[in-house]
Amino acid sequence: MDVSKSQSDWTKRIIGCAIKVHQELGPGLLESSYEMALARELELAEISYQRQIALPLHYKGENLDCGYRIDLLVEDDVVVEIKAVESLKPIHEAQLITYLKLAGKKTGLLINFNVILLRNGIRRFVL
Repeated sequence: MDVSKSQSDWTKRIIGCAIKVHQELGPGLLESSYEMALARELELAEISYQRQIALPLHYKGENLDCGYRIDLLVEDDVVVEIKAVESLKPIHEAQLITYLKLAGKKTGLLINFNVILLRNGIRRFVL
């Protein structure tokens, strides 16, 4: 799928920030630690973001608060879902795709920090 230049640029910049976090902290921490560190790295790079965005489920004319939250929404454009798991599973990918649909966004990054080489823990999705 084709990613617009701006979305591609943002994902590259986000991945660059994630690599810095991984180089500094390594694997083995909680997801919340990586989320906070990545948020700080985005601040240092002067990239705007929001953390823990509520994501209601629209069902039969009502918005239901089911507790879904986007870890990071970068530049109001890219959904970032952070994991610290042994390996990414199809359910993690399905979760990000669902979040993209519910949020009405096209581009998302799934980043698993619990790997030796971060490039092995990154998946980019475009709807």
